[in-house]
Amino acid sequence: PRYRPDWDSLDARPLPAWFDQAKVGVFVHWGVFSVPAWGSEWFWWHWQGEHRPDYQRFVQRRYPPHTTYADFAPRFTAHDFQPREWAQLFQRAGARYVVLTTKHHEGFTNWGSPVSWNWNSLDTGPHRDLVGELGQALRESNIHYGLYHSLLEWFNPLYLADKESGFKTQNFVLKKTMPELYDLVLKYKPDLIWSDGDWEAPESYWNSTSFLAWLYNDSPVKDTVVVNDRWCNNCSCHHGGYYNCADKYKPGTLPTHKWEMCSSIDKLSWGYRSDMNISELMDEASIIEELVQTVSFGGNYLLNVGPTKEGVIAPIFQERLLALGRWLDTNGEAIYESKPWRIQMENSTDTVWYTSKGPVVYAIFLIWPQDNVLELSSPTPSPATQVMMLGFAGTLKWQESPGKGLLITLPYMLPSPLPPQSGWTVKLEGVK
Repeated sequence: PRYRPDWDSLDARPLPAWFDQAKVGVFVHWGVFSVPAWGSEWFWWHWQGEHRPDYQRFVQRRYPPHTTYADFAPRFTAHDFQPREWAQLFQRAGARYVVLTTKHHEGFTNWGSPVSWNWNSLDTGPHRDLVGELGQALRESNIHYGLYHSLLEWFNPLYLADKESGFKTQNFVLKKTMPELYDLVLKYKPDLIWSDGDWEAPESYWNSTSFLAWLYNDSPVKDTVVVNDRWCNNCSCHHGGYYNCADKYKPGTLPTHKWEMCSSIDKLSWGYRSDMNISELMDEASIIEELVQTVSFGGNYLLNVGPTKEGVIAPIFQERLLALGRWLDTNGEAIYESKPWRIQMENSTDTVWYTSKGPVVYAIFLIWPQDNVLELSSPTPSPATQVMMLGFAGTLKWQESPGKGLLITLPYMLPSPLPPQSGWTVKLEGVK
């Protein structure tokens, strides 16, 4: 059936299966904001839109008088950008998809957009097609490619004029937003479009439904492409493909609709900050905890890094990604292609979380029990029950718990001065 350009029709489209199976993605925020590399990726807005004194002082201290935001673009060099190395890192991190900012709210495009003259990565700065180069490297590594794209641009005169009209005129949408979206799809054939910048204007302004109808009916990716929910000022959590709802969204109970949680290793910013401090970064344990909770509630986990203006992913970010990858090497069976179980977490404690695959149930526990005995009250055992631990050969001894559920004797762990890694998985067969 062909999809009509209205939400009733578009929302009825089944989500392509690859997305729910993938579970783990990496988000990359990279652009001209990586040049000042201070505060956040909203640098231009805080400096020139809100005139925040701390941003004004920063520019006065570091840059020549009369510096404009456009002056940062030539310094966005990407000199050290090695797309294949990025792809290898993301693969080792266990990512099944990667989402790159093709254009943030600053309007600078990381490809040679035909409607962004001189404010794109081919005409200035890197003089490279960043979107295309990363896409090619990811495809060689068999990783799905997602494109983040902001509908709005803070300081684009066309957008400001439309805004002034109360969004009754659509010059910016017709001359900028839509030509770029069509160009991205036709040029790069993305697996995912991560829309943003939706919050100021209604659907009638953005023309989102007609773009999505074309995307689902006639585009080269019509059968495989996945989109999120940020397509107009009241679409979030209501319309589109899967739901983001809000940055760092945590539902607390099992949602009925497929969703994704986006999070950032740097807790204070999505873009790179040269002055970040180790205490402001997520550690391995909190990344794994977020991943496990998200997947248990049926979500995908999209973890963000911000590369430097040269195109380097800071070693501390690499270290966190590789730690996640090592954990997934052992425990990925309980994550990839899994489905939520009938119970998401053990007795509303947030230290034991469940996923499932067919009849198999996985219990992921985040704290190692003191006496080496794991108590699970939710699964009902049977005489045929078998318990294994991912990454550990052989089966584990278990007995029925006096209340209900089962008591599992875990393998003995050698005492170590280091806290053990975060999160282990027991695999339960023959339980209800």
